[in-house]
Amino acid sequence: MAERNSCHEQNRRSWNAVIPAHNSHKRGQAAFLRDGGSTLFPEELELCGPLTGRRVVHLQCNCGQDSLSLAREGAEVSGIDISDVAIDFAAELSAESGIVADFLRADLLQWFDDFDDFDGGGESDERFDLAFSTYGTIGWLSDLDRWARGVAKVLRPGGRLVLLEFHPLVWSLCPDPDSYFHAGVIAESGGVNDYVGEGLSPSGYEQGVGPTGSFANPEPAHTYQWTVANIVQATIDAGLQIETLREYPYANGCRLFEGMRELPGRRYAMPEGAPDMPLMLGLVARRPSSATMPRCRDDAMTR
Repeated sequence: MAERNSCHEQNRRSWNAVIPAHNSHKRGQAAFLRDGGSTLFPEELELCGPLTGRRVVHLQCNCGQDSLSLAREGAEVSGIDISDVAIDFAAELSAESGIVADFLRADLLQWFDDFDDFDGGGESDERFDLAFSTYGTIGWLSDLDRWARGVAKVLRPGGRLVLLEFHPLVWSLCPDPDSYFHAGVIAESGGVNDYVGEGLSPSGYEQGVGPTGSFANPEPAHTYQWTVANIVQATIDAGLQIETLREYPYANGCRLFEGMRELPGRRYAMPEGAPDMPLMLGLVARRPSSATMPRCRDDAMTR
């Protein structure tokens, strides 16, 4: 546990270092949101369903652009992220755009552990109708079982997890590929890089600190590889009922590796001549409506 916490803190430092570089590329974000713009893709909205009046927790919310876009759809949104710099930016963006959302700086897994367990007979007003998690979140989780149990814990009976993530197979297609079945920490000596391109800047793109990829992060980071089976099994073991599981032959907003073809709507597909591969994974899982959840194992296994 101490080693995991140390890795989490190092990741916090790495994200704090890179956040200003990421936002240096994004033009007029507050005005974009204030004027009705949204950073959400149709796939996210489809998986979420109606949002008006829903209480949503945005897990690993980064700088809050998607959180505020969810709030614009009528949701009551709380965003959680480990980065102090990201949360400060999200709060400023909320104030400048005039869109209300709450933001909390926390280590997500620790936040789950500290969340009151209302199954013991207390009030459930603090739980959520929807837990929302998208794009580059799963790879920062050191304990997938602990994460899934935490999601189940913070959802109201009948509440849903909506996960839209880059497909775990993607990291086996990159120039420095990782084994799909790799288990454990993958050290990134260069830390979180400046991956923001035009596809991730719907408000407009600036050159910022330099061409994308030129930022040198002084703080290393630690990521984790989880397969589709790992994600699905952790969700099931946590007592959540999977309702939707989808794979997509394109990636939203991000050119994940060289040669990818640009499609309409800020999407990217496999390079010309390469076979289509799953580049995104969508999952929706519901907490059972019954008051009693299945008892989940506390001795989380590394799958």
